[in-house]
This record gives sequence, C-alpha cells and structure tokens, in this order.
Amino acid sequence: MNPIIIIAAFIIVIIAGLIFANIKVVPQSKAYVLERLGTYHMTWQTGLHLKIPFIDRISKKVSLKEQVVDFKPQPVITKDNVTMQIDTVVFFQITDPKLYCYGVESPLSAIENLSATTLRNIIGELELDSTLTSRDTINAKIRVILDEATDPWGIKVNRVELKNIIPPREIQDAMEKQMKAERERREAILRAEGEKQSRILVAEGHKESKILEAEAEKQSAILRAEAVKEAKIREAEGEAAAIAKVQSAQADAIKLLNEANAGEAVLRIKALEAFAKAADGQATKIIIPSEIQGAAGLAQGIIESVKS
Repeated sequence: MNPIIIIAAFIIVIIAGLIFANIKVVPQSKAYVLERLGTYHMTWQTGLHLKIPFIDRISKKVSLKEQVVDFKPQPVITKDNVTMQIDTVVFFQITDPKLYCYGVESPLSAIENLSATTLRNIIGELELDSTLTSRDTINAKIRVILDEATDPWGIKVNRVELKNIIPPREIQDAMEKQMKAERERREAILRAEGEKQSRILVAEGHKESKILEAEAEKQSAILRAEAVKEAKIREAEGEAAAIAKVQSAQADAIKLLNEANAGEAVLRIKALEAFAKAADGQATKIIIPSEIQGAAGLAQGIIESVKS
C-alpha cells in the first residue's frame, strides 16, 4: 500500500477525532464559560457547540438551577449582650456565568462570610426577645443586603432563612420555665372557662325546667277551669231542660183541664192540692189565700152533708 495514502488516512482519522472530541452539547439548565487563548471568549447556552482544539478551553461549567447552601452556626451577640448560635440557609441562583467565574474567588465562601457579617450586624441591633420573635424581619434584611452585595458576582439571592437560633443553656432553661408557666396559665383559664360554661348550662337547664313546669301547671289549670266550666254549663242546661219539662207538663195539665171543662169545685180542689204540697215544705209560716179558705169551707160542708 502506498505510504502516502496511509499517512493521509492517519491524518484524516486524527482530524476527525479532534473534531468529534471538540463537539460539545450543553445540557438543559447548564452554561459553559469558554476561554480562547486564556481570555474569556463567550458563554455557551443549551445546545450543540464546537470549540477550536488547543485554542478554546471550557473554563467552567455553571449550573443555572437554584442552589441551597446551609452554613454552619455563627456566634452572634445581641444588643443586651446575650451570645447565641445562629445558622443560616441561603437560596441563590447564578444569573451571569461570566461574572460568577471572574467576579470573585470562591463565591460560596464569599457568600458565607458576607452572610455571617450581615447577621452579626443585624442581631447586634436587636435584643434577645426581638431576635426570637422577628425571624421574618431578619430574613428579609439579610436577603436584601446579600442580594445587593452578590449582584456584581452574577448571583441572585432569592431567600435567606434562619434555620436555628440557639441561646445559652441558662436562657433556654428560663424560657422553658416561662413556657411551662404560660401553658399552666392557659390551662387554668380554659378550665375556668369550662366550669363557667358548665354552670351556665346547668342554670339554663334549671330555668328551662322551671319554665316547662310553669307551662304545664298553666295548661293543667286551664284544663281544670275548662272542665268546671263545661260541668256548670251541662248542669245549667240540665236544670233548664228540667224546668222546661215541668212548665210543659203544667201547660199540658192546664190544657187538659180546659178541655175537660172543669168546674169551680175541681179548680178549688187543685188549689188545695197545690197548697198541700206547699205545706209539706220546711216553711214555718204559711199564708192561706181567701179562695183556699172558701174552698176548705166548701169541702167541710160537703163532708157534713155526706155524713148526714
């Protein structure tokens, strides 16, 4: 085989290998910082790229995702001279790969030191109680300061959280005692409220019972009155019916006498019968009409005549 052909093929293989070796694919959420002859040349975004062998160099592969860094606890002193340990969590994102690569040496270390310094400054203006109850305010202040300071580094600080605030042991014991006393106080208040509600419910039940008893007594009295009223009405109706029957009987008797053409003697006898009934009563004094006296005399004369 011709040596020239062999050399040409070898050269072609080497060139193809170099080309394939310098073809780069930048994945999603990544960015490559490219240097040409030791100087920043460009930033590759997602996609297919080709660099010049021996001239171009990928200086740094940068992640564009949001990153989380948990810094170790830092000793800080409050305004009332209480030393405590506070550790922070920083959420940040690289927005400019070039500034991130060339803006500062060791960006994460710089963020940690800046975070510790900012935290000491903010906590130094607060007392212990304010520090424990103002986490959101402290987080917001640290985030604003860190975001402004890291902007020249191509970093955006999205959020800062105080993970733990650890006061001295004696203060922790005092806080636990205070919390225990507060829980006992709330428990006593709740117990008193429960007893109060129970007494109120009992009183309401007793009141309701009395009301129901009074209503029942009222209904019973009404029913008794209705019964007495009904009895009197029926008694009065019975008496009225009896009187009506007596008057009707008397009227019938008079009618019969009139129809029989009774004479004076018969009428006088009827008068005597009525007088006899009146005499059977309990009256101690009886006034005898003159007609009855005459009828009595007539009756005596008739008796004497019969005897003769």
